[in-house]
Amino acid sequence: MRDISDALIKTHADRRFRSEYDYALFEYYRSAKVLAFLDRAGVAVQGRVLDAGCGGGGMPLSLAEHAACVVGIDPVNRFGDAGVRLARERGLPHLHFLQADGMRLPFADGAFDLVLSHAVIEHVQDAPLYLREMRRVMAPGGRMLLSTAPYLSFAGAHLPRLKIQIPLHLLVGRWMAFRTFRLLARYAPWTLKEPAHENSFIRDARSGIWKHDDLLELVTVTRLRRQIADAGLRIVREELHSTATVRRLSGALGRWVRNSPATRDIFISNMEYVLSHA
Repeated sequence: MRDISDALIKTHADRRFRSEYDYALFEYYRSAKVLAFLDRAGVAVQGRVLDAGCGGGGMPLSLAEHAACVVGIDPVNRFGDAGVRLARERGLPHLHFLQADGMRLPFADGAFDLVLSHAVIEHVQDAPLYLREMRRVMAPGGRMLLSTAPYLSFAGAHLPRLKIQIPLHLLVGRWMAFRTFRLLARYAPWTLKEPAHENSFIRDARSGIWKHDDLLELVTVTRLRRQIADAGLRIVREELHSTATVRRLSGALGRWVRNSPATRDIFISNMEYVLSHA
């Protein structure tokens, strides 16, 4: 597996909003962390692989360096001038892209040995149906990687951050926080931490677009575990990554904050699962 290069990830993170091509390159280098997780879980990237929500195509590009056939799908053709171009430049004829809906996959049952859903399920209209479709196209003995973040955490909220670190979505609720950030982006962008080129709220406001909330599935640890089981999937491995704030806490307090149903959805920055047929 490819080594994780924090320097390369940071370099391409700084460039990622220049174009879809640059964002795909950022995804490509960041995907080393996903490959490392699969390696820890003993999951080989080989055979037929589906990336169900590939965005610009950086993740499938990375997978195609290891697997025999990789297909990346997305409901929007973000990959046309990114993943397709990168696959051609790097000589990967076994990497394919298709515009398709993850809730209605155009593939036969058991078509893939490995299915990936990386930071996708929170944007899906019907998460239970999406998971059932992932299970349907996963071959017997196959595996699925699922990663996301609880919607109450900063990472999972998909909201801007204020320069003064206030968890607005926890204080006033998501509905009000989202609309407050739309107004701030339009009339007081200087209150927001992210620069304009990294902040879709500001970019949309400057383009005269009234941004819509695309966080369609409100992920929590308990809810996602139940949805996984209801879809006929089994958790082979689960890693819940805490925020730096929790990692600085030691002893019983740190364990309680990390594991308690009352707090974990706020302080978990990423959830990673390996799933199989139940």
